[in-house]
Amino acid sequence: MTQQSGDTPKGLGFALGAYFLWGLLPIYMKMLSHIGPAEVVAHRIIWSVPIAGILLIILGRTKDLRVAISNPSMLIMGCFTAGLITINWGIYIWAIASGRTLDAALGYYINPLFSLALGVIFLRERPSPAQLIAIGLAVCAVAVLTISMGKVPWVSLGLTVSWGLYALCKKQLPIGPNQGFLLEVLILLVPALCYITYLGLTGQSSFLVGDMRTNWLLLGCGIVTAIPLILYANGAKELQLSTIAVLQYIAPTMIFLVAVFVFGEEFGNARIIAFPIIWLALIIYSTSMVRQMRAATSP
Repeated sequence: MTQQSGDTPKGLGFALGAYFLWGLLPIYMKMLSHIGPAEVVAHRIIWSVPIAGILLIILGRTKDLRVAISNPSMLIMGCFTAGLITINWGIYIWAIASGRTLDAALGYYINPLFSLALGVIFLRERPSPAQLIAIGLAVCAVAVLTISMGKVPWVSLGLTVSWGLYALCKKQLPIGPNQGFLLEVLILLVPALCYITYLGLTGQSSFLVGDMRTNWLLLGCGIVTAIPLILYANGAKELQLSTIAVLQYIAPTMIFLVAVFVFGEEFGNARIIAFPIIWLALIIYSTSMVRQMRAATSP
């Protein structure tokens, strides 16, 4: 009897591709910073539908989607996850356009620690002492930023909370990740189309009335949204959780580097303190997680 205890090259390739694309996404979104975040979110939804739909047809997984649509409880949960991902996208796009990319990077750095806290609260998981220390350090980093800026870093916390709750609720949705993503964008499709129609009727639309570059960038929102999610969903199935735990820091690290070296955002004294605290917390958290997994799988 064989047991898959390692990572497959295909799974690693899929996951690296997903995190690499997510890491470069701020550059793409920066090119759309002249457009309102709500309009960009609407186009992300609309143009993701055909890509996700074609993929499910190719994979022959449309039956699961039909079951989900006809199940009221699954549909309600799908509406909830769709709302959370919309909030996450909106905050993220606004942050990039407003020169707050470093705050976005911090939010995604904190997210694994927030997810750990959610597991303790809602799933009654027992964290190790090291993981509790990591959560405490994350709280300290947020406190440093709050005291220094004189206000709560709502961009970072908004991204952390919306994505963490999204991931938690996604686990309660008993369908595959590809089917779940299509369900979410289908739920959001009608509101997105209504909003785009409203913008067009009131002369506020940026689509098909501006330059061709903007039109193509908006059309491409479906590709840059759906492809990384699809790559990640397929890669995660062939990787160990410990590998995913390490790889997930690629995207926020790339976002951090893009913010500093491409966008030229100021690091600032508070961030000089807060970011190393978060990095230390993540090292402690990841080391503890890997040790726990090795202990669980050792004979």
